[in-house]
Amino acid sequence: MATLRYNAISNFLVESELAFCRLCNRACDRYWIEKFFALVSRLGNGIVWYTLILVLPFIYGKQALHVSIRMALVGIAGLLIYKMIKSTTERLRPYMVDKAILPGTPPLDKYSFPSGHTLHATSFSIIVLYYIPELFWIIAPFAILVAISRVVLGLHYPTDVLAGVMIGSALSVFIILL
Repeated sequence: MATLRYNAISNFLVESELAFCRLCNRACDRYWIEKFFALVSRLGNGIVWYTLILVLPFIYGKQALHVSIRMALVGIAGLLIYKMIKSTTERLRPYMVDKAILPGTPPLDKYSFPSGHTLHATSFSIIVLYYIPELFWIIAPFAILVAISRVVLGLHYPTDVLAGVMIGSALSVFIILL
């Protein structure tokens, strides 16, 4: 009886999440929305973060070098953790499960859990904002858009994004405390 109840709840949650993904993905019916989120996703794949790692010491001087080093460390740790989790969970992407969901951009790999883009956007943002809070109005909106882009583009479930936020937050706190 408990197994039947668990399966019913589990199926309801999966279907609810897919329905939400379908709803978000419909935004890509508008060309400019799809292209906007594809650009955000592409920039969030490393371009913005790697550029920031290199540029911060030039803008803020030697005192920002430790911020760049922490960002590099969290980037490496995040990559290792997210690849390990993805290879063990093997959760297919929403567009692979539901043909009504169309990918707005090609995925980097086959599996969706957790969202690596979101994990890195969260961890890099927390580190930067901890040390350089005046960048909040640039960094925070961009990180949020990266997370949203993953669901809108049909590449991740909301729980993938949530897991990315949680792992990225934990990693950044750990690296800050080092």
